[in-house]
Amino acid sequence: MTALAWLASASWAILSGLVLDPSGAPVPGAKVTLEPGSRHTVTDLGGGFRFQALPAGSYQLEIHHQHFRPERLRLQLRQGDSRSLRIRLRLGELRQQLQVQAQADPVSTAPAENPDAERIGVRLLRSLPVLDLDVLGAASPLLDPAQAGSGGYRLVVDGMETDRLGVTASAIREVRVNQNPYSAEFSAPGRGRLEVTTARPESRYRGELNLLARDHRLDARNAFAAERPRQQRRTLEGHLTGPVGRSRRWSFLASGSREADDQESVVYALLPSGLLRQQVPRPERDTEFDFRLAFQPDARRWYSLRYEFENDHVRGDDVGGFDLPEVGTESRDREHALHLSLQQTHGPRWLHQWQGRLRRELEQLRSLKPGAVRIVVEDAFTGGGAQREQRLARWRGELLDLWSRASRQHWLKLGYSLAEADRVHFSEAGNREGTYRFSSLEEYLAGRPYAFSRQVGEGKVRFGSYRMAAFLQDDVRLRPNLSAGFGLRYELLRWPRDRNNLAPRLSFAWAPGRRPKTVLRAGAGIFFDRLEGGVVRDALLFDGVRLRNLLLLDPGFPDPWAGGARPVGETPSVVRLADGLRAPYLIHASAGWSRQIRAGTSLSLVFTALRGVKQFRALDGNAPLPPDFRRPDPALATVRVIESAGRMSGRSLEAGLRGPIARFFEGAVSYAWSRTWNDSSGAGVLPANSLDLAGEWARADFDRRHRFSATGRIPVCPWFELGLILRLESGAPYSVSTGRDDNRDGLARDRPPGVPRNSMQGPGLAVLDLRWRREFKLREDVAMALTVDAFNALNRVNFNQPVGNLSSPFFGQPVGARPARRMQLGLQLEF
Repeated sequence: MTALAWLASASWAILSGLVLDPSGAPVPGAKVTLEPGSRHTVTDLGGGFRFQALPAGSYQLEIHHQHFRPERLRLQLRQGDSRSLRIRLRLGELRQQLQVQAQADPVSTAPAENPDAERIGVRLLRSLPVLDLDVLGAASPLLDPAQAGSGGYRLVVDGMETDRLGVTASAIREVRVNQNPYSAEFSAPGRGRLEVTTARPESRYRGELNLLARDHRLDARNAFAAERPRQQRRTLEGHLTGPVGRSRRWSFLASGSREADDQESVVYALLPSGLLRQQVPRPERDTEFDFRLAFQPDARRWYSLRYEFENDHVRGDDVGGFDLPEVGTESRDREHALHLSLQQTHGPRWLHQWQGRLRRELEQLRSLKPGAVRIVVEDAFTGGGAQREQRLARWRGELLDLWSRASRQHWLKLGYSLAEADRVHFSEAGNREGTYRFSSLEEYLAGRPYAFSRQVGEGKVRFGSYRMAAFLQDDVRLRPNLSAGFGLRYELLRWPRDRNNLAPRLSFAWAPGRRPKTVLRAGAGIFFDRLEGGVVRDALLFDGVRLRNLLLLDPGFPDPWAGGARPVGETPSVVRLADGLRAPYLIHASAGWSRQIRAGTSLSLVFTALRGVKQFRALDGNAPLPPDFRRPDPALATVRVIESAGRMSGRSLEAGLRGPIARFFEGAVSYAWSRTWNDSSGAGVLPANSLDLAGEWARADFDRRHRFSATGRIPVCPWFELGLILRLESGAPYSVSTGRDDNRDGLARDRPPGVPRNSMQGPGLAVLDLRWRREFKLREDVAMALTVDAFNALNRVNFNQPVGNLSSPFFGQPVGARPARRMQLGLQLEF
């Protein structure tokens, strides 16, 4: 080393340390931030961290970990200092710290620190344009539908899988996508789940209040509306936390929201009298409340009891596009929940977490025009009545028991979970008057329906379901620059009755070199799926005895039995679960490369391969046989058989840049090329021809070949900060049909000879959402912020899928579009 180099190195300071839990065990995976300078790192498996080349000055060190309270320290470093710290964290509520930042400095090989993870923290959430405070809706485009499974993405809140957030928007602290994609702790891969961390009760009073308003006079006109659809939406939301009285052991957190939305749906349909363009009112009211009480008797134990309530009322739903106002419905949903959690350390290395939730849900759906026959003219209009009368009452239990052990070389997690432990009472009284189906407007004018259906019988059913799992995950530090994750998960399902559901997971990360900037990662795992409750309910209801869905071909009109048609009672449609039905699973494998460009900024390239095995699909087990197209069992109509014989194959290549990318931009930019094919649209959709499935292997419904996204903030100056979300996507596929029922299966979805499913390309998508935010300091601990959001700011017309029915006058044309530009005004008060 030269004298000049020695003098230069001696002018800098070094800061290192160990992060420990209350028992003195090391805490790996903790986020360590040093300000100013936005330096970030992650503690290794021994709990250590290190910052080098620090100029002399004052610093603030922040440490965050999902299981402990945040720790903040103020430091003064002099030239040449080499400071070493031992920091002991205190237990906090179950947390998973999520911030939009890139690879740490130095680079980490921990399995949970994959650079293609998307982390959205509080700071970015306040800067991003979020429509109606729907944080999950804003984050969901980061997911991959191919990894989400048949029931959509999995939601993980404070470590426990559920289907309800349980808190309002201001109480959300972080959202994470694709972190540690092969962890056995979770049932879905990284881009098939959303992980959310919520606020915890604190020992001093804090709160936030949000007021939002939208008005149609500030919006642009929808491309298919005759005039600008009227809308007024008002949202009041907030949370408050603090101690209970003067107690240092008891604290609380209360959050709530009230939303009133008066909007209009756009009808664009073709009637015998001509084209109809109409706006139809759709008022909605939603109330949500959450109260959490926490008790911490000492540094080793923490308890929490939570009550949750939500009530939603919508009138005028299911209207728009081809659906006329008379087929509108009214729905009422109400839910109560109790949630208990505890967290405790045992000895010097073990941490125990337990959570349980009991929920009671009531859902009601009814027609706004009862007693009217439903008229469906394919891809022209739907009128008459909605013919929908449903009621659901459900008890649901959820449970998580997790044990963690930290040491210098291992981070071990093991436990079990119980999700969707349901007891359901369901009643169905819809379609009692019947539904006529016409293949075209000309056939309707001629009075020639191709099918008539109605339901008779007792539409009540009670059933239970559950999904249990046990898992073991060990993240091992094999060398300072080499780590591995070994996981094993076993799932036990009620539907389908499949016991052979063992899911191994494996991942590796290697950072070559002495001062590495590059990390190579690879992993593979198996992920099981489950059968949705709606399919199970149909199989129990439509068994041919309890509730009969009766089908009549070539009926008379308006009398279905005119002209010598067979009596309705002879041909019920049924739903059956196939013998040998198994749980489908996804084989997920990936390999990636990442490079740290500078402190906090990384470039990544990840290739992912997917293979879906035993995927759910539906077939007509009583499909009419040519040449006379008579059903093998003349006593039955459609027999929808749910089987696990489908398949899926997918490939994707994603390039991403994350962190402070430029002087005025901090966030994430990514591009993905993908190709996903399958042979089924799900357990609820019958193929065009159940006797010939050759044309079903095609692009998946959600397959979009190219996707580009940019999410971040642009802090131009203290009074001018922009947040943006940009999405550019190529079109999804759609199918072409003749609009006729040539194979006599009761569905007018036959395709032309030789034309496969999803053979056409739909329109692409381009959406730019912007937020301007200005914050004012009213007092030292009180701040107010004004926000102005523009969704689809460029007012681009993003068309829906075109009509694929060759018999429709709208063939090849879209009859709807995503919303035009919408404005949202907000006022935020934080104290």
